[in-house]
Amino acid sequence: MNSIQANNYLVHFNQNAYEALNKHLRENKYSNIFIIVDDQTNEYCLPKFIPHLETELAIEIIEFEAGEANKNIETCIEIWNILTELGGDRKSLVINVGGGVVTDLGGFVASTFKRGVDFINVPTTLLSMVDASVGGKTGVDLGNLKNQIGVINVPQMVLIDTEYLETLPQTEMRSGLAEMLKHGLIYDAPYWRQFSDLKSIVFDELDQLIYRSVEIKNEIVIQDPTEKNIRKALNFGHTLGHAIESYFLESEEKTTLLHGEAIAVGMILESYISLQKNLITEQEYREIKTIIKGIYDDVIFEENDIDPILELLIHDKKNEYGTIQFALIEGIGKIKINQSVENKLILDAFQDYKS
Repeated sequence: MNSIQANNYLVHFNQNAYEALNKHLRENKYSNIFIIVDDQTNEYCLPKFIPHLETELAIEIIEFEAGEANKNIETCIEIWNILTELGGDRKSLVINVGGGVVTDLGGFVASTFKRGVDFINVPTTLLSMVDASVGGKTGVDLGNLKNQIGVINVPQMVLIDTEYLETLPQTEMRSGLAEMLKHGLIYDAPYWRQFSDLKSIVFDELDQLIYRSVEIKNEIVIQDPTEKNIRKALNFGHTLGHAIESYFLESEEKTTLLHGEAIAVGMILESYISLQKNLITEQEYREIKTIIKGIYDDVIFEENDIDPILELLIHDKKNEYGTIQFALIEGIGKIKINQSVENKLILDAFQDYKS
């Protein structure tokens, strides 16, 4: 597969990825290499990655505990201290090997250490390959509020090797699939409909689906790198999805949701809102709801869950001048950004989801 040109960097695939990495290491005089992983990718992915490195530079592994709960400034402080203790300098290279938590946090750590050192992302989950790999967003959560602290800063390159997916449980694969479904819904109706029968998709086809998903996100981001306009399309399903994810993360009575599980709910809710605003047809809404509910288990919402979720919308990064902004779909494959939605319509969407 050909490499994809993103904003000031390339996304490389499979064997081409390691050739590009080693060429980059030969051409740049780095002082040392720090590889940031979580405990899961340290065990399952790093043994595959390290043999591909062709370098005599000193390599240090920095590990933190896996999970969204550790995507915070405290983890960053620990890593900044380790980088300092191990002699990190402006010519160090950081390589982030892991899922979206690792690449988001590791990219932020690298972007702020010594006012910025080079970094490379090696996404190892389906979610990070199709979402976190493109766009240059880095950052951490503030308490239970998603991605409140961060910067947009692009890596030197992104390396996607789909063999890492063989180490993933099915729940993580489904989580990543949500972003691929979103890309179809907002941009490419034929791509969306390829997911109507998941049982017919084989692994070789998955490579091509991942490639197309990266293409879609990249085509949007190139038009609007700093999310002033069309890049807001990528927030479809995320306005409510992030609030749901945050609420389930902070509630001791709830089982924490994976990102994609929350976004799947968000896409159904925001599709219902699109229906009520006459942006999609009843038939399109039923198609979306049926396909997504056929992939993901229903999330149970009690009556006393809804108000706290709505309160979390206030902190959504897309809000402007105190108004909650939604990206809604205008037919399958098209998007309408900067849409205001009243609370009653959101409540109706939750009622419909539960029905």
